[in-house]
Amino acid sequence: MGDFDPTITEQQLRKFQKELSAGTVSLALLAVLGAATEPMYGYQIAKRLERFGDGVLSGKQSALYPVLRNLGAAGLLDSHVEPSMSGPPRRYYQLTAAGRATLHEWSAAWRATRDSVDAVLKGLMP
Repeated sequence: MGDFDPTITEQQLRKFQKELSAGTVSLALLAVLGAATEPMYGYQIAKRLERFGDGVLSGKQSALYPVLRNLGAAGLLDSHVEPSMSGPPRRYYQLTAAGRATLHEWSAAWRATRDSVDAVLKGLMP
């Protein structure tokens, strides 16, 4: 056993958080758009994630756009551009039927994974 090095621990935590966020950001984006009553643009989506995500996803607004593009390319989102009075045109996103089905499937997979990991942690942690 070596000496405790807080720098290495912080690096490991950042790596773990990055790996965790890879799939969960896509699920969170689908969830936000699934709950929306009308199409939303990127900044609105980011603000909704910040408000309901307890800050876990905050500060990553620029990272949302590639994920939105990937979800669109996969046929899970539709998007269209509208002019804006307060700046450049805005791209609005909404779920497709395939996106709604995927949100349902991914939500079930997330809950099963979360419950399983929680059960392991509860059983092993003092």
